[in-house]
Amino acid sequence: QVQLVESGGGLVQAGGSLRVSCAASARIFSTNVMGWFRQAHGKEREFVAAIAWTDGSTWYADSVKGRFTVSGDNVKRTKYLEMNSLKPEDTAVYYCTASFSRARLVNGQGSWGQGTQVIVSS
Repeated sequence: QVQLVESGGGLVQAGGSLRVSCAASARIFSTNVMGWFRQAHGKEREFVAAIAWTDGSTWYADSVKGRFTVSGDNVKRTKYLEMNSLKPEDTAVYYCTASFSRARLVNGQGSWGQGTQVIVSS
């Protein structure tokens, strides 16, 4: 199973920016897509963004489109989530995930990182 290690996150004021990273221990053929979910306190985990290893295709939740950008470095087996124009409602634990396909990833079927806290103060 692919091991995912996250870094980044932290505390930022509304309107600010943060970047979280997700490094995969190894890329195997069954993990074609990597992405992020987030879970705010007392809420369900929700999809945020994803990127394909092969062609770099990206997908975003409507709530973050235009503000968040996902990118990657295949040599380092690392993906990045750049978060701009942050809002207090973006406060959550952000989880990295990897899966065989976008469909499976969006359904929460894949490997998971340990999560990293992002707090946006108003």
